[in-house]
Amino acid sequence: MSQPAIWLGVSLKMYFSYQQTLSWCREVAELARRHPAIRQGDVGLFVLPAYPALPAVAEIFADTPVRFGGQDVCHAENGAWTGEVSASMLVELGCTLAEIGHAERRRHFHEDKALIAAKVAMSLRHGLTPVLCIGEEQEAEPAQAIALCQQQLAEALAVAEQQKLRGTLFFAYEPQWAIGAPQPAPDSYIRAVCRGLRDLPTPQGVDLQVIYGGSAGPGLIQRLAGDVDGLFLGRFAHDPQALAQIVDEASALLMEIR
Repeated sequence: MSQPAIWLGVSLKMYFSYQQTLSWCREVAELARRHPAIRQGDVGLFVLPAYPALPAVAEIFADTPVRFGGQDVCHAENGAWTGEVSASMLVELGCTLAEIGHAERRRHFHEDKALIAAKVAMSLRHGLTPVLCIGEEQEAEPAQAIALCQQQLAEALAVAEQQKLRGTLFFAYEPQWAIGAPQPAPDSYIRAVCRGLRDLPTPQGVDLQVIYGGSAGPGLIQRLAGDVDGLFLGRFAHDPQALAQIVDEASALLMEIR
């Protein structure tokens, strides 16, 4: 099966309890089973729940095309890293993705470029698709934002390039100044930056998929048509019906452009 034309990802962060997580995932699994665009592989879904829910989530999504992964991954292979989760364990649990470098982890846990680069390389080495969160801290001109993101991407891929690792990478563009802001980033700004990001050079064998995640909501995928490979959704999609609305919008967009 070919790659989906549009990707929709959801991070549950730490908003749900264990049972709420499973209930939400069951509804999403039903959506995946019944929606033609997902069944046919035109729209891809991925979910990033909290670590303890992963085994149960794997069972829930077992007969669907929905991918799932960790909200983080350890930079080390194994050993005395209390509280961490290795890439190999994520793979063992059925994960195919690992979220890396979210603005919250950079800010609250002081993750730096060296640690992020190590996590990206570790993920690719184990066949995990990094969901790499990148974005400028302050609002700027699109050209400046693209340059800052290009620098962050190069830094994040430095170890992977040295080790000649290959794989797909979701470039989750999240302008930090727009996350949780009263007003989202203007569509014209997002389109201009994402167009530039899709043209960025990457190491040989690394395929870039640009998904937008700065307060993404209803109607956005259609307004960004052609300039992004998908959306990385937050709290809006914590309502399964809202997620279904976005899937419908993505499906309608694909029908328009084909």
